[in-house]
Amino acid sequence: MKPNSILFGMSFAVATNLVVAAEPAPVIEVMAGTPTNGAKASLSEQLVSLERKLDARNRAQVNVQRQLDDLQNEVNELRGITELHTYQLSQVLDRQRELYQELDRRVSEALKPANKVPAAIAATTNSVGKVNYSNNLTENEAYDRAVNMVLKDKRYEQAIPEFEAFNQKYPNSTYAANAHYWLGQLLFNKGELTKARQEFDLVVSDYPDSSKRSDAMLKLAMVEQKENNPAKAITIYQKLIAEYPNSSAAKLAQPRLNSLKP
Repeated sequence: MKPNSILFGMSFAVATNLVVAAEPAPVIEVMAGTPTNGAKASLSEQLVSLERKLDARNRAQVNVQRQLDDLQNEVNELRGITELHTYQLSQVLDRQRELYQELDRRVSEALKPANKVPAAIAATTNSVGKVNYSNNLTENEAYDRAVNMVLKDKRYEQAIPEFEAFNQKYPNSTYAANAHYWLGQLLFNKGELTKARQEFDLVVSDYPDSSKRSDAMLKLAMVEQKENNPAKAITIYQKLIAEYPNSSAAKLAQPRLNSLKP
């Protein structure tokens, strides 16, 4: 072999090795913390899901607030209706009180001593001392019925058991004082002074705030006067005038008191 050929072959081998040694090895770069395509998709889905949940919660809060506002409006309306009904009821009660005061005034006029009980009534009625008292009557209806027997029908005899039945059935009625007074007045006009005294004395002792107390005191003194008890009559007249100086009963009591004084 020629020296040139040997030298050429060695040169080629060395050059080949240098080229191979100089070529860099392939490198795959993966940056730390950078998600892959699959990780990116999963994170995006989670964000979308979270946004949907937040949106749903916001809508729910809006609905709840709307419902609360509606309920508050309904409460305000109901409160206004309640206040209106309370005012209307107060007016009705005031009107009812006025009507009963007017009824009492008329009954008082109808039962003045000058108005004698018609003899025809006592002669023609077979139910004196008895009363067909309905258990279905309300308190107001029962009182109206008794008062109307005096005011409208002039059935004085039958009104007595009617008032007695009312007092027995409704002992705590708001009309109890008036009912006892009118019963006493009917008995007084009939001449049953002992029973009349009991009714008037009941009004005076048990109903200190009644508007009929002064009238009951006047009638109680008149009973004592008729029963020939002038000392008791004077005491009651004086007490009436002292406690109710400006009342109509006191004005009627004064001349009676003067007639009893020595």
